[in-house]
Amino acid sequence: MTTAGAPAAESARKTQAPTGRRRWSLLDARLAPFVFLLPFMAVFLVFRIWPLIQAVEMSFQDVQGLGGNDWVGLENYQSIFENPLFSTAMINTFVYTIMTLIILIPIPLVLAALLDRGRTYKPLAWRVALFIPALASLVVVSFLFRIILGENGLLNSALSTLGLPPQAWLTSASLAIPSLLIIATWRWVGINMLYFNSGLVNIARELYEAAAIDGAKQTQMFWHITVPLMRPTIIFVLIISVIGGFQLFVEPLLLWSGGNSPSSAGLSVGLLIYRTAFTSFKFGDAAAMGVVLAIIIFVLSVIVFRLAGGTKALR
Repeated sequence: MTTAGAPAAESARKTQAPTGRRRWSLLDARLAPFVFLLPFMAVFLVFRIWPLIQAVEMSFQDVQGLGGNDWVGLENYQSIFENPLFSTAMINTFVYTIMTLIILIPIPLVLAALLDRGRTYKPLAWRVALFIPALASLVVVSFLFRIILGENGLLNSALSTLGLPPQAWLTSASLAIPSLLIIATWRWVGINMLYFNSGLVNIARELYEAAAIDGAKQTQMFWHITVPLMRPTIIFVLIISVIGGFQLFVEPLLLWSGGNSPSSAGLSVGLLIYRTAFTSFKFGDAAAMGVVLAIIIFVLSVIVFRLAGGTKALR
């Protein structure tokens, strides 16, 4: 009996050992995603969430540097809403953002559709040429267009060649926003086109072929096939364009020396926050402006998302 029972006990131990190892491997599999996400979450909490909390707290304080901070309630918010420069900067930023949406959504979408359908000569070369501006530094781009838009710059030279009068791009208040839009168009058309191109790749070619057999024209296929099926990508580009428009800062700062645009026509909220904090040293007011700007960006992003159909549009 002893001889017969030994092999049975040994086989039982062998069958139990893998079960324990399997249990540990399943536990490791559950923990693995959190282990890999831990460095990112730590950096995100330290450099994103914590500064955000500090900025909200600072917006209710009178910051006195090393002398300490005094709680002032809503005085900073009252101060910024009574500041005429804040309303000017907010209007400028709203106008700039709306104009970028009008330009940087339809034009890249049409270009992406033309390149995707093979309606252009050497589409790969066009993609590369249009994307290259997105690789340039904003500082370099701003200084470059400061030369191009100057009184004797390349753009006025081109207008003179065409028999058109030169324009005071950097010295006229009415041309401040158009000057910023020229930079935005040159820089962001290419990258938005690539976003749309990535969405067009996922549209089945059979749909276009079936529509062509039914006699549909290219414009009809664009409006009834391309645009509806591109809705998720369009929503994405809309939201990042809204965020990018309200974060306008480097271009007006460098296009005009220190951001001193004529009649503050090129003043953005981001630039005003910088001036308030590091020129006037009103850190509480600057923090309040930042909180208001963050709320506006969040609300507008939610509105765009809802108007576009919400989660249904992403399916």
